[in-house]
Amino acid sequence: MLRPLGASRLLKLVVLSVAVMGMTNCAARIDSRGNLPEPDRISEIDIGSHSRQDVADILGSPSSMSAFGDETWYYISKRTETLAFLAPKVTESNILIVHFDKDGKVMSIERRGLEDMKDVTPVARATPTAGNELTFLDQLLGNFGRFTKAGSKPGH
Repeated sequence: MLRPLGASRLLKLVVLSVAVMGMTNCAARIDSRGNLPEPDRISEIDIGSHSRQDVADILGSPSSMSAFGDETWYYISKRTETLAFLAPKVTESNILIVHFDKDGKVMSIERRGLEDMKDVTPVARATPTAGNELTFLDQLLGNFGRFTKAGSKPGH
């Protein structure tokens, strides 16, 4: 014989059922970002003969350029999947790197993928600064006497 469920147990069962149904009914949201040219467009580039302008005409504008000069162009794309309220997960990452020589001709082309990515953990330290450690009250009171009336000269 079945016993009737108590109100507390029934509420827990309903909440658990709703949570399970909610998780199973959610499809992953896929987000694609970036600019990765088609492989047939990439194969059109001739190493040693095409210039920066030729590459821009064939592949379009790069996602990024090297910080010091324009000898390296990056075409970057990334695809992520987000399931319900969980953090996004990178499922695909592609980087096309085009290196130019000093004359502006294509020197080499590299491809990097998800397997080449590395996790970087930022350091959580604070850099000390020179100067006094002032409290809010010190800062507030320190400003008295620094301001002059409009039109008057300091020291008069």
